[in-house]
Amino acid sequence: MKGTFAQLRSYERSVQLLMVNQFTINLGFYMLMPYLAAHLSGTLGLAGWLVGLVLGVRNFSQQGMFLVGGTLADRFGYKPLIVAGCVLRTVGFATLGLVDSLAALIVASAATGLAGALFNPAVRAYLAADAGERRVEAFALFNVFYQAGILLGPLVGMVLTGVDFRITCLVSAGIFALLSVVQIRALPTRRAQDREEPAEEGRESVLTQWRGILANRPFLLFSGAMIGSYVLTFQVYLSLPLEVRRLGGDGEFGTAAVAVLFAVSGLSTILGQTRVTAWCKARYEPGQSLTLGLAVMGLAFVPLLAATAVPVPESGVGLWLLAAVPPTLAALLLAVGTMIAYPFEMDTIVRLSGDRLVATHYGLYNTICGIGITLGNLLTGAALDAAREAGMPALPWISLCALGAACAAALYGLHRTGRLATPVPQPAAV
Repeated sequence: MKGTFAQLRSYERSVQLLMVNQFTINLGFYMLMPYLAAHLSGTLGLAGWLVGLVLGVRNFSQQGMFLVGGTLADRFGYKPLIVAGCVLRTVGFATLGLVDSLAALIVASAATGLAGALFNPAVRAYLAADAGERRVEAFALFNVFYQAGILLGPLVGMVLTGVDFRITCLVSAGIFALLSVVQIRALPTRRAQDREEPAEEGRESVLTQWRGILANRPFLLFSGAMIGSYVLTFQVYLSLPLEVRRLGGDGEFGTAAVAVLFAVSGLSTILGQTRVTAWCKARYEPGQSLTLGLAVMGLAFVPLLAATAVPVPESGVGLWLLAAVPPTLAALLLAVGTMIAYPFEMDTIVRLSGDRLVATHYGLYNTICGIGITLGNLLTGAALDAAREAGMPALPWISLCALGAACAAALYGLHRTGRLATPVPQPAAV
C-alpha cells in the first residue's frame, strides 16, 4: 500500500482528490445499499414486489440518466455535476432513513440513482482530463480506491445497522454532505472546454451532439463488445453466491463463504491492480490487454464447470470445499480479468471520443452497459433455473464461458481492424 500512496502523491491535487472522493463515495454507498432491502421488508414490512420496485427505481434512474448526466457535465463543467450528485445523494440517503411512506421511499430511491448519473461520468471525464498521458495508470489507481470503498463499506454498514438502520442512513448522508463541502472548497473548476475543443462545440445542440456520438461506429461496437465484461463481473453478486448457497446452505457457512467471495475480489484488486496494469502496458497494446482481460473473465467459470463433474458429497468437509473453492477461484479470476481490462477500457473510451464530449461518451457507455447487465442477469437467472430443472448444472457455466470467449473475439477483431485506435479528428458539426 506504500507504493499506492506514493503513486497517488505523484499526481496533481485534483487527481488525488478525485481518488479519495471515489473511495468515500463507495464507502457511503455500500455501507447502506446492501442492507436497504432488509430494512424495507423487515422494519417497514413492505411486500417483496414493493421492495423490488424501490430498488429498481434507483437502478433505472441511474442507468437511464447517465447520458443526461454526461451531457450536462460537458455543458456546464465537471465540478458542478460532481457536487450536485453528492448533494442529491445526501438528501436521498437521509430521506431513506427518515420516511416510511412508499411514495417518499420511491422519490428518495430515484434521487440516489440520479445522483450517481450526475457525478459518475463527470468524475471519469475529469480524471481523464487531468491525468493526461498517464490516464491508464490513473484509472488503475482509481480502481484501487474504488474497490477499497466497496470492501470497507459493508463492514461499516454492518456495525451501524446492528444498532439501527436509520443511523446507517444518516451517517452515509453525512459522508456525502462532507464530500459536497470538500469538493466545493477544494476541487478546482474543470470544464470540457478546457480540453481545447473546437469553439463550435459550444454552439451545438444536445441532439446534434448525441447524433454525432451515435454515428461513432467504433465507439458503439466497442460498447457492445464490453457489455459481456459487466455481465461476467456481476456474477460475483448473482450466480456465485447462489452457487455457494445451493451447495453450502443458508447458514453460517454459506454466509461466511459468500463474504470470502467479496473479500477475495476486493483485496486482490487493492493489492494487485497497479502491478497488473504496469505489466500489461509494458507488453501489450491496449486492444490486446482488453482481449486478454475478457478471455480471463470467460475462463473464470471453468472451475465451476469442472466442479459439475464431481459427485456432490452429502455433508462434511468435501461438501464445504466444493461449495466454496470453485466460486472463490472464479471470483479471483474475474478480479484478475477486470484488473487487466479496466484501465485500458476507460482510456479507450477517451480515445474513441476523439478527446471530445468525453463525459457524454462515458454517460452513453454506462447506459449501454447498464442495459446489457439487466438483460444479461435475466438470461443468467433463466439459465440457472433451467439448469436445475433439467438436471444440467454445467449449462450456466458453459454459457458464461462462451460469453467471455465471444466478447474477447469481438475485441480482438476490433483491435486487428484498427477500430480501437484514436480516430482522425473531425470538424464539429454546426
